[in-house]
This record gives sequence, structure tokens and C-alpha cells, in this order.
Amino acid sequence: MKQRLLKMLLVFPLLALAACAGTASQAPRATAPPDTTLRKPPAAVAPAPMPAEDVAKYRAVFPGPKPGPTTTAALPKTTVTPTNQVNTPVEQRLRDQAYTNQNVKYAQGYRILVYLGLERDQVMAVRRNIIGRYPDETDYITFKSPVYRLYIGDYLTKLDAARGLARLRGLTPKLELEATQVLLNKNP
Repeated sequence: MKQRLLKMLLVFPLLALAACAGTASQAPRATAPPDTTLRKPPAAVAPAPMPAEDVAKYRAVFPGPKPGPTTTAALPKTTVTPTNQVNTPVEQRLRDQAYTNQNVKYAQGYRILVYLGLERDQVMAVRRNIIGRYPDETDYITFKSPVYRLYIGDYLTKLDAARGLARLRGLTPKLELEATQVLLNKNP
């Protein structure tokens, strides 16, 4: 009886050990490190093997271009005079659009913010300095209590504004581009 009990007590731990061994992760196998040496490519790559049967009979055959005349005859040159393609309604619409465009005074563009501060004397000094150097530039001073702002120029494109900014660099410590409505026709 004791032997049976002893055998049964040994069977259960053996079964548990076998079950654990079956589900345990495998230990990594020893592998050789990858070969990192530079190998020269083979001198000549072997061509792909030819098919066993001749497939040339299945290829499409197209006729070559037809031979043209051996002498090139000069074609007579004709000049085509242009005709008036604009009819009366289109002409009227173009005139109306031109008239409308003449009345446009403002467009979306850029101005350079040259001064932003609290002192009127300083904004006037900066304005005199810039206008003395570049008299063709238009200047705008705005005052919203207690801040003075000095804007220079009416630029339609950002590229023109960047050129103006580069020209004014060095005259004031801080310059900024601001998108705003600008005046198109300076001459009334």
C-alpha cells in the first residue's frame, strides 16, 4: 500500500513537470553570427535559361514603315491672315470689365511694420529717416491709444514686400510683413 501511494505521489509531479516542459519556450539555438564581410559581385551574370521550345513562331510580326518618296517636294507656303474673332457682345463685356477695374482702389497685399511703440517723437524720427533715404515709399502712421504704428509701402506680392523688407533692414531693429489691403492707384 505504501508503495502504491509512493508511486502515485511521484507520478503527479512527473506529469506536472512534463506538462511544464512541453509549454516552456525553447532556448535559443546557437547560430553563427551573420557574415558582414563585403563580397565582390560575380564577374558575369549567367543569362536566363532559354525555354525548351522555340517560341519565335508565336511572336507578332509587324510590317516596317512604307518607304516615302525619295525627293522631298517643298510645299507652297501660304499665309493666313487673322480675322477678327471678337464679336460685339464679347467686346462690350470687355469694355464693361475694364471700366469696373478702373474703379477698384484697394487690393489684398502687404505692408511693412517698421515701428510699434508708445513714443510719438521716436515714430516721427524713424519716419523721417526712412523717407529721407527712400522718398518714393508711402508711409502710414496709425495711432490706437497709446500705441503708434508705422507702416511702409503698398506691395501687391509677397516677393515685392520681401525685397522692400531687405532694403529697409538695418534702419530699424524690428521689421515685420503684414497682410492688409493696399492702395492700388497712388495718383488720383
